[in-house]
Amino acid sequence: MGLLGVVLVVAEKVAPGSLGGAGFAVFALVSLSAGTLYQKRFCETMDLRSGSFIQFMATMLLLLLLAPLIESMQVEWSGEFVFAFVWLVVVLSLGAISLLLLMIQKGEAAKVASLFYLVPPVTALIAFVVFGEKLGVVAIAGMLISVAGVALVTLRRPAAS
Repeated sequence: MGLLGVVLVVAEKVAPGSLGGAGFAVFALVSLSAGTLYQKRFCETMDLRSGSFIQFMATMLLLLLLAPLIESMQVEWSGEFVFAFVWLVVVLSLGAISLLLLMIQKGEAAKVASLFYLVPPVTALIAFVVFGEKLGVVAIAGMLISVAGVALVTLRRPAAS
C-alpha cells in the first residue's frame, strides 16, 4: 500500500522524459527498506558512530567514482546552496540517519522501514504549503493510501485475550 501510495503521489509530477529519475527514486525507497531490515537482522548491536562512518565512507567512495561521469563537477556557490548543503549534511545525514539507526536498534525494523513510505507524501505537503505546488486528486489519494499502509504496519494491535 505504501509503494502504491508513493507512485500515486508522484505520478502527476513525473514527466514522461523523467521516468528514469522516478525509477531511481523507487529503487532508493525499496533499497532503504531492504537495508533497514538487513540492519535490524545482522547489525543490531553495531555502534551508531562506527556504523554511520562506514556507511558514509562507502557512499562517498561510490559517489567519487560516479560523480565525474554524471555531473559537471562545477559548483555555483550561493546562500541557497550553502543552506541546502548544511541541511543535507547536518540535518539529514547526521541527524536523520542517526535517528534511523537508533530507531532500528530500539524498535521493529518493519515499522521503521514502513516510515520511508511517508517521505513523498510529506514532501508533497511541504511543497504545497511552502511553494504553492498544486495537489491533485490522485496525489491526495496516494497520500491517504500511503498513510493507511504505514498505519497498518505501525499501529499496535490489541493483545489477544
